[in-house]
Order: sequence, then C-alpha cells, then structure tokens
Amino acid sequence: MAGALRPSYRQLLVLAFLLVCALLAGAALQGLFTLERLLTQSRSAADNALRLATATERLDEQVLAMERAARQYLVLGDPALRRSFERGAQESAQQVALLADVVERRLARDWRRQTDSIAAQLDQGGLERQLVDDFRVLNSLQATMAEQVRRHTETRNAALQAELEDGRRTLAQQVAAAAALALALALGFAWWLARPLQRVEAAILGLGENRLEEHVQIQGPSDVRRIGRRLDWLRQRLAETEADKARFLRHVSHDLKTPLAALREGVALLADGTAGPLSDNQREIARILQDNSATLQRRIEDLLRWNASAFAAQRVVRQPVELGALLQSLIDEQQLQWRSRGLQLQVRGTPLTAELDPALLGSALGNLLSNAIRFSPRGASIQIEVRREAHTLVLELADAGPGVPAADRAHIFEPFYRGSLQPEDGLPGTGIGLSIVAETVGAHGGRISLLDTEPGARFRIELPHALPD
Repeated sequence: MAGALRPSYRQLLVLAFLLVCALLAGAALQGLFTLERLLTQSRSAADNALRLATATERLDEQVLAMERAARQYLVLGDPALRRSFERGAQESAQQVALLADVVERRLARDWRRQTDSIAAQLDQGGLERQLVDDFRVLNSLQATMAEQVRRHTETRNAALQAELEDGRRTLAQQVAAAAALALALALGFAWWLARPLQRVEAAILGLGENRLEEHVQIQGPSDVRRIGRRLDWLRQRLAETEADKARFLRHVSHDLKTPLAALREGVALLADGTAGPLSDNQREIARILQDNSATLQRRIEDLLRWNASAFAAQRVVRQPVELGALLQSLIDEQQLQWRSRGLQLQVRGTPLTAELDPALLGSALGNLLSNAIRFSPRGASIQIEVRREAHTLVLELADAGPGVPAADRAHIFEPFYRGSLQPEDGLPGTGIGLSIVAETVGAHGGRISLLDTEPGARFRIELPHALPD
C-alpha cells in the first residue's frame, strides 16, 4: 500500500518544475509590487511638488495684485479697489495655508499680521511710503516661503531618488537571489531525479555484462520501482535461459562424444586392417573418415571450452599477477608452434602487476597468442607491448598476418564467427577464440579492441586495477 502511494517520476518532475516556476514567479511579483510602490511614491511626490510650485507662483501673483490695488486705492479711493485688495488677501491666505506643511509657522503668522497691518493702513489712509515698506516685507515673506518650498522639494526629490536607488538594488538582489536559488533547486532536482535513472542504467549494464546473479532492486518513484521489478524479472528469465543453454550444450556434447568415440575407434580398427586388408581406395576412405571425425571432435571440444569459459568468466578470482611473467609462461607453452614456423616473439615493457585471475586470463591470452601464431607468415615477428596508463594496464599484441578485412571488424569478437581470411597452411578455426578473449577481458572489467593498423592485426587490451610499482 505504501508503494502505491509513492509519487511517480513524472509527478516528481512536474513538481520540480512547478517549484522552480513558483520561485521565479514570486520573485517577479515581488519586483512588480516594489516597482509599483516606487512609481506611486514618485507620482505622489510629483503631484505634491506641482501643488507647492503652483501655490508659490499664485502667492507671488497675489502679492503683486494686492500691492497694485492698495496703491491705487490710496490715490483714487475707489471702494472696488479696496474689495480687490481684500479678495487678494483672502486668496493669498489660502495659498499660505496650502504651504503650511512646508514653510515655518511663524512665516504664516507674520503673513497674516502683515496683511492685517496693510489693511489697517488702507482704512486709516496711510502714507504711500509706509505702504511700500509693508509690501516690501510681504515680498520678503513670500520669497522666504518660496525658498523653503524649493528646499523642501529638493530634499523630497533627493530622498525619493535615494529610495528609488535602494529599491533598484533591493530588486536586483531579489532577482539575483531568486535566480541563484532557482538554479540550485534545478540542479538539486536534476541530481535527485537522475539517481533512479542511474540505477536503471546500472541494472541494464549489469544484464548486458551477464551479471545475472545480482538481484535488481531499484529505489525511487513508483514507476521507476516498477521498471526495477521488470528488470529483475528479465534477469531471472535470462538466468534461466543461460542455465538451459549450458545444460543443453553439456547434454548434446556428451551425447555426441560417446557415439563419436565409438566411430573413431571403429575407423581406426578399419584403417589398421583389423577387420581384414584394405584396398588403396578403402584406405583413402578410412583416412577421410578419420580426419573428419577428428575435426568433429575438435568442434565439440571447442564448443565445450567456449561454454566452460563463459561460465568461468562469471567467477573471477583476483590476485596480484605480474603480467610479464604470465606472458612469458604462455610464450614458453607455445614455443613449439612458433619455433616450427620460424617466428620471432618480442615482448616490450616494464614489469607491471594487476589484480587478475591468472588461470582465466592466461587461457584467454593464450588463445590470442595462438591466433597470432596461426595467421603470421613464416619468419615473421609478433610484437607484444605492456605499459601502464594511469591506473589501467594496457597490453597490445600485433602480428604480421593478412589483418582483418573491414567487413569482419564488427563481428570478430562474436562467438563462432570466422573471418573471410583464413591461414593457407592450417585448418580453419571455429571462431570462438577471440570471443573467449573478449568474454574474459570483460569479466575483469576491461575491454579489448582491434586497432586500425596495417599490415597485420593489432589488438589492444585494457585492464583496470593496476597496482603501483
């Protein structure tokens, strides 16, 4: 029941995208709100500055209009001019009230006292010189108010500019932090979601390398766990198939070897004349039967050997092995073959040690050396080089034979594949020697490849677990 409640890989992927998108969307909304707030403050400051500037300008105009009406009233005594002065005084009082939050309070009080004083002089028929002095004081008050409004506007603009700059830096920091966090989340989710896929890949690689004894169990989302169960089912089927194949090969080989041994024994008795003298034609037929029965026996033994090597490759017993000594023992074992063909074997390199299975790898390298001896022309040279590359042990074997045609290169490591070129003075092979080499090298965690060189064939074997000198 708990497994059924696990989210699937697709759901986790969608959730990861939604989280990253939500983070970026949140950062974008936060930036939008910050920008909207700053724009609102900017518009408010602009409106307030315009209001103050308009009030200051109108106050200046009212002072001029009041002075003109007052001076004319002193000369003409027209009541309309007196009312014009009163209207100007009222309007100027309204403009001063608009500036009350910006200018000093004493200026507003002085302004009211000064306009009241001018009005009293008009009522008393004062002198024009005194009126001029009073309006000079009123102009001074208006100029002081205008200067204070200007300083207030500049201060407010500077504060708004600083706030805008702070908002810009804050917004940039928020965007950078959101981008960094989104990147970290994306990388974290990518790593987290890639782990189940890596386990699936490792399981598939294990099946491909024939590690069928390893149980496949993959943790992760529900659909990935379901894939793991399917892979384990496939592993079991492959193991059953491998077991059936090996069992079939053993039974068939055993069933063939028993009658074949009787057949060879009977042919040998015929060839020896046990059943009576043979004519020349009969002896030739007996010889052909002997040769073909021997060839058939070798085929059966090769088949058993290939099956045994595939089985043994699954059970590598590692131990420190000096590769030069192993190669020399293989060369000594096959010295009759290469000496009879007049071949020269040259081994280059320093002593190197690696964690290997000497019996298993020795059998494989023996096949590779035997293959090079079969294809090398008489009197030729076979070159063997051993060296270290980082923690990898590299062995290269080159012969002077006809090489491998391009059409055969992709198939030479397949079981029972025989190339189009065969040695002229020997029996054709069964095509399992190189497949045994590839199987054994792969079981050691290494790889074998055919290098593109001419003339001859040059094989390169790379083995891990090279030990320090």
